[in-house]
Amino acid sequence: MNKLWLIIQREYLTRVKKKSFILVTLLTPLGFGLLMFVSGYLASNSMNSKKRIVVVDESGILDNEELSNSQFDFDISTLPLNEIDTSYAKLGYDLLLNVPAISDLSSTKHNVDFYSKEKLSLVALQQIEGKMSRSLKAYKISKSDIDQETIDQLEMNVTLANAVTSDLEGDKSDKVSIGVASALSYLMGFLMYMVIFIYGSMVMRSVMEEKINRIVEVMISSVRPFQLMLGKITGVGLVAMTQLFIWMILLFGIMVVFSSTMAPDPNLAAGGMGEAGEMLAGISAQSDMTDLLRGIKSLNWLLIIPSFVMFFLGGYFIYSSLFAAVGSAMGDDLGEGQQLMMPILIPVIIAISLVFPVLNNPNGNLAIFGSMFPLFSPILMPARLPFDPPVWQVILSMVILFASVVFMIWFAGRIYRVGILMYGKKVSFKEIGRWLFVKN
Repeated sequence: MNKLWLIIQREYLTRVKKKSFILVTLLTPLGFGLLMFVSGYLASNSMNSKKRIVVVDESGILDNEELSNSQFDFDISTLPLNEIDTSYAKLGYDLLLNVPAISDLSSTKHNVDFYSKEKLSLVALQQIEGKMSRSLKAYKISKSDIDQETIDQLEMNVTLANAVTSDLEGDKSDKVSIGVASALSYLMGFLMYMVIFIYGSMVMRSVMEEKINRIVEVMISSVRPFQLMLGKITGVGLVAMTQLFIWMILLFGIMVVFSSTMAPDPNLAAGGMGEAGEMLAGISAQSDMTDLLRGIKSLNWLLIIPSFVMFFLGGYFIYSSLFAAVGSAMGDDLGEGQQLMMPILIPVIIAISLVFPVLNNPNGNLAIFGSMFPLFSPILMPARLPFDPPVWQVILSMVILFASVVFMIWFAGRIYRVGILMYGKKVSFKEIGRWLFVKN
C-alpha cells in the first residue's frame, strides 16, 4: 500500500509542478473569458450600428417613430421611387424600401421591394418584414369596423406551468428551470466527454513514454505491474480533479465579471422573433436574472453534485484503465496504436451523440438504457440528473458502473502486466486476448 501511495504521489507532483500544467490551468479559463468578452463586444457593436432605411410609402400610411428602434432608423421619403432609387446610398441610407399602395384590404399578402448595395442577413430581413407586417396590419384595422380593443381581447397567451412544483407566481420560472436543466445537462455530458479524452490520453501517453524509454523495467523490479498501473491512473485522476476544480473557480469568477460588465441587449435576444421578440425585449434584465436564479435554485443540487462526482470518477477509471492497457500494448509505431484505440473511442463518440436525444426525452427508453450501460452512463446519466430521474435508477447505474470499474481495472491489469514488457512485436487483438489468460 505504501508503494502504491508513492506512485500516486510521484504521478501527481511531477505533473502539477510542470510549467505546462500551470500555464494550461490558468490560461484556459482566461482564454474562454477573452472569447466571451470579444464575442459580446462584437455583438454589442453590431447591435449599436444602426441601419438607416428610407421608405417610399405610396399609401402614406407609415410612421417614422413607430418603425424606428435601436437597430433601424426609418425615414419616410417625400420623393418618388424613380428619383431616389439611384441616390439613396449617396444620401447615407443602407436600404431603400418601396411599399406599394394597398388596393385590397381583404388581401393577406403584400409585397414590399427593397434595394440594397450589400446583402442583408436573414435576421435583419425578418425583423424588417415583421415591422412592415405590424404597421400594415394596424392600418387595415384602422380602416375596418373592428376596433383595436376588441382585437386585443382576442389575443391569448398560453403558459405551461408545472402544477406539482410551481407556485402561483412562478409560471415563467418553470420554463426557465427547464432551460437551465437542459444547459446544465449538455455541459455535464460534454465535460465528461472532454475529461475522458484529455486525461485518458494523458494516462496512455505516460505509459507509452515509460515503456519506450525503458523506465518501466526499473520500476517493476520493486513494484508489481498492477500497482504501477493503478497508481498511475489514480495520480493522473487527482491531477484532473485539481485542474477541473481550479477551472470551475476561475470560470465562475470570469462569468460573474463578464455578466456585470457586458449587460445583454434585450433587442439582441429578441432579434428575428417577430412579435414574440418585441415582448421579450420588454422584459427587464432584473426580472430575467431573478427568473434565472430561481431556475437554478429549483434544481436538485443535493442529487446532482454528489452523483456527478461519482460518475466522473467511475467514467474516468473505466476509460483511463483501458487507455493504460492500450498504452502498454503499443510499440514505437503510433499508427498501430490508433487501431487499438478505436474500440475505446467508439463508445465515447456514441455516448456524446446520444446526449441530444436524451435531452429531448430524459425519461425515455433510450435514456434509461444509455444511463445504465457502463460505457455510456458516465456521459448520459449526468445529462439526465438535472431532470430528476428516479433515485433508484441513479443508484442502480452507480452500482453497475463501479462493478464495471472493478472489472475493467482487472481486465486492463491483465493486459498491462504483459504488454508493458513486450517490445519489438506488432500486437493484434488476438494476441491481447491471449494475454488475459497468461499466468503470472
